[in-house]
Amino acid sequence: MKLSRNLMIIGVAIILAVIAFTWAFRQSEPISPELMQVKKPVIYLYPTKQEAVSIKLNFSGQLTCTYPDYKNGWNVLAAPDGTMTNLDDKKQYSCLFWEGVSNEAKWDLSKGFVVAGKDTKDFLQEKLAFLGLTPKEYNEFIVYWLPVMQNNKFNLITFAGREYEDIAPMQITPNPDSELRVFMVFKPLDSYMEIQPQELQSFERVGFTVVEWGGTEVKKDHLD
Repeated sequence: MKLSRNLMIIGVAIILAVIAFTWAFRQSEPISPELMQVKKPVIYLYPTKQEAVSIKLNFSGQLTCTYPDYKNGWNVLAAPDGTMTNLDDKKQYSCLFWEGVSNEAKWDLSKGFVVAGKDTKDFLQEKLAFLGLTPKEYNEFIVYWLPVMQNNKFNLITFAGREYEDIAPMQITPNPDSELRVFMVFKPLDSYMEIQPQELQSFERVGFTVVEWGGTEVKKDHLD
């Protein structure tokens, strides 16, 4: 009887030790790549004349989806109206699409805008137009992102700069005359908070123009 009781005590101690070890291990795990997901970047090409264009994306992470297939780069025949023919499959596309995950993304949320979920559409229409997206481009942006933002009480929104360029540099041949990369970072909030407004710069299209837009969501439990 005494032996059985001792064995039971030892068993309980082992279980508690395993639970404690598992908890400590999980606390030391890196942030899930889902929190660092680069979602729906799409690339538009607007050359001044029809010409062959090569794009290489040096993403610091893992590409999870591309369209058309990214085979160590994209090689397309681009037209001034934005349409392009992928030289690999000879099919026509309106843009190039990619997504990926990276553990190297470090988003600066110290400046931006806190917007009520119900006001997200109007906010994005205004800011994206100011940044330089055309109605076609910003409408496609909004159609993708509005469903995951409008039902939040508030969204903290910022537009990444150098930190995005650092994890996803692009090499384009021939070199574009002007390039706009709009990457939105947002975090759902349960209540309003004050934040220093972000200063945005408007973009002017000159000559061969490349435009890209994308974004990512920072989860509520992510510590900045």
